[in-house]
Amino acid sequence: MDFEKATLDDLHKYLISIGKVDERLPECPDLEEMWPQVLEGYLPDGIREFQEYPVTSLGWIMYIGMALARRWDTDWENASKQGGRSLYETMRDEKGYDNLDDNILLNLLGLDEKEAEEVAKNVGECASRTLGALQRSHIEAGTEAAAKAYVGALHALYTMGVAYELNALGYHMTPLNISPK
Repeated sequence: MDFEKATLDDLHKYLISIGKVDERLPECPDLEEMWPQVLEGYLPDGIREFQEYPVTSLGWIMYIGMALARRWDTDWENASKQGGRSLYETMRDEKGYDNLDDNILLNLLGLDEKEAEEVAKNVGECASRTLGALQRSHIEAGTEAAAKAYVGALHALYTMGVAYELNALGYHMTPLNISPK
């Protein structure tokens, strides 16, 4: 099993256990298609921050997934024209990289302080779990394998951010029981 899949499975189980995502993950091709552009914009910042602030480097991408899911729900026509890299850079530049979490939670998602605190706790747990998995993998730092694992971790966290926010917005993935007549 590759690192991204293992991370996605772990995060999914955790978020199911606290009721923040459904058993079945949402399928949102619009946001998945935007991932390469988001990664292109985020990667230089994420790599730079990983050495000193690895949990932040990992967690911020989950917030970005949440913010883009909100934009998908509210104003996708305009957001999709802007592109993933530009959307990320706009969010980052509004309050700076260090304040990206608060900007997304309070301004873009419109959460109150208590709600924001709960989401921050959950994102922190997801990022910490992912960092632990990276550390336990014993992949040598600075190698191609390490870069691949880091990008896989970011993608898993982005995917969970999207799922978390879509769930919060009321999108639930439940099987339909349609029986033929």
